[in-house]
Amino acid sequence: MRTSQRFFARLREDLAVAKRRDPAARSKGEILLGYSGLHALWVHRLTHTMWQRPGLKLPARLLSQFARFLTGVEIHPAAVIGRRVFIDHGMGVVIGETAVIGNDVLIYHGVTLGGVGPRVGKRHPTVGDGVLLGAGSKLLGPISIGDGCSVGANAVVLHDAPPNSLLVGVPAAARPR
Repeated sequence: MRTSQRFFARLREDLAVAKRRDPAARSKGEILLGYSGLHALWVHRLTHTMWQRPGLKLPARLLSQFARFLTGVEIHPAAVIGRRVFIDHGMGVVIGETAVIGNDVLIYHGVTLGGVGPRVGKRHPTVGDGVLLGAGSKLLGPISIGDGCSVGANAVVLHDAPPNSLLVGVPAAARPR
């Protein structure tokens, strides 16, 4: 598949995911024009590609900051984000440099995938496939969140969580679902 074909296939996939995940979405046109979380992800894909090329780190970083200004979503160009990720009501989402997000993840507004200090190396969370990150949740440090977990609204997650856990509280405790 050519690059342009892959690009448009991914665009269609993103629109379909937004339509499926958001019951308020009325049309693909509305999603295409009005969903800031989707716009932030599209810009991230571009900046992530730029970040991996020599001499393009600064332009990638500047473009990501411009996207932050436009969308209210801050995603570092080095972050790794899987397919079919949907950021719903994206305002205030922050995804740090060494964060890794799996496929089919749903992220609500105010979510932070952040660090806990000026470490070198891996310092942001790794989020598995099929995870739900509730509004205002904070996942901090080089932790791993297993596949199928749900993180409750405003939870502060500081430790690894096994697959299919429910994480709630401050600090969050993992409970089986």
